[in-house]
Amino acid sequence: MNKLAGMEMFVRVVDSGSFSAAAEISQVSPTMVAKHIRAIEDRLGARLLHRTTRRQQLSDVGRLYYERCKHVLADVELAEASASELQSSPRGRLRLIAPVSFGSHSLVPALGEYMGRHPDVSIELTLDNRRPNLIDEGFELGIHIGDIDEPGLVARALQPYRRRLAAAPAYLARHGQLDHPEQLGSRECLGLSYWRRHDRWRLVGPNGETCSVSVQGRFTANQGDALRIAAVNGIGIVLQPEAVLADDLAAGRLIPVLPDWSLAPSPMHLIYAQNIRPTAKLRSAIDFLLARFGQLQA
Repeated sequence: MNKLAGMEMFVRVVDSGSFSAAAEISQVSPTMVAKHIRAIEDRLGARLLHRTTRRQQLSDVGRLYYERCKHVLADVELAEASASELQSSPRGRLRLIAPVSFGSHSLVPALGEYMGRHPDVSIELTLDNRRPNLIDEGFELGIHIGDIDEPGLVARALQPYRRRLAAAPAYLARHGQLDHPEQLGSRECLGLSYWRRHDRWRLVGPNGETCSVSVQGRFTANQGDALRIAAVNGIGIVLQPEAVLADDLAAGRLIPVLPDWSLAPSPMHLIYAQNIRPTAKLRSAIDFLLARFGQLQA
């Protein structure tokens, strides 16, 4: 007899309390119910139920088998529901968390395109530079800059997060362009106040060479956009993500400084819980974000 059908019948017998009740629920005869149970017992070589004329009681084997059957049947139900959802159209609210600068300048425009493709999906985006705790905080997706190795999470590699140097034309007209990162030590450098070592920039050159230079400046801030605006206004040299500087560089409000040098790229990942239910909404969002921000193929 079919194993899965037998497991379903056994659980029904235990939950309903009798063969006759399980037969009525299943719309079969009590004899058919008994055949299912007997087939399982023959296959296992053990009694599952101790039966008398007045009551039935689970054996030790029956109790263990019952618990395992419940888990298996729940997994089967979840698998079928998930498969059904994956064939449906994405819908519902998607909660995700991302770093502030990347979220504001890169992710939000992309999510606008995603929502245009999927009109039944709404987005709740949280921007925060801390390391997200997806499971405890109820986020379905997160974007994390930096290494990550956390049990229970799936981490899909995205394009590395790159930061470039730039300054306003007026600042460079006053102080001149730079030929080597060591010259940064004598310039006004705009730093993030929460960087652990905002007074030292470790840059990587065109051939992989590195230069660690001690920098200084009279202006620091806790947000990249504030530093970008300070740079546009000629206060100093800024080191910020490419996406943050892109519009100002394109418009000429900022000019690249030491264009062959940059901060060592940071790994960036799309993360989600390993056991999360794979709805059509979630699957479509993962596929979209990987296509937009995933690792470039060589």
